[in-house]
Amino acid sequence: MVLWAGAAAAVLFVLVFLVDGGSRPHYASARHPVSALALGSRGWIQTANFVVCGSAITAGAVAVIVEGPRVLLGVVLSIFGLGLVASGVFRMDPMLGYPPGAPAGIPEQHSTAHRVHDIAGAVVFLSLPLAAAISAFTLSATSWRVTSGCVAVALFLGLGQFGRAWERVSPRIGLIQRAVIIPGWGWLAALFTALALGLS
Repeated sequence: MVLWAGAAAAVLFVLVFLVDGGSRPHYASARHPVSALALGSRGWIQTANFVVCGSAITAGAVAVIVEGPRVLLGVVLSIFGLGLVASGVFRMDPMLGYPPGAPAGIPEQHSTAHRVHDIAGAVVFLSLPLAAAISAFTLSATSWRVTSGCVAVALFLGLGQFGRAWERVSPRIGLIQRAVIIPGWGWLAALFTALALGLS
């Protein structure tokens, strides 16, 4: 059951930020990162999304460790889940024009909470492709090894694109980030499902 909870949490996380971001005034999904949804009067929705889904994914990852023999994969997925929780506990600063009244660009000075959020984000976006790379070498099914390897490469490349977009203050920051999150979290949901069914 815990593995199923991890799968459901990965899907739920994406659904929540897509629906919330698509229905929130002044929020532009193509421009603003997912973390910006934790700001403003409706910020509690994304904060809860981070904490609840991150906790469920962590629990699923612990189940991977306990069940074995993929202990390293479970450890990395646990780090990923805890990174999501920390991303919810520590919010990013207002910027990129959101919420209304926030600086139009990215300020040079950041709060302590924002700096911790950045570290947590780095942990999240590095640990997931690492988990996919580990899966490419440790899963039993050839199809899963090949798929996981392709996902790892795609996520690492996407992370690089997101980093460059952030440095350039691109108007497509949110779009590029979503191009990493949606397939990455989708792979994670499929992985938990396959592990629960014994198909990997």
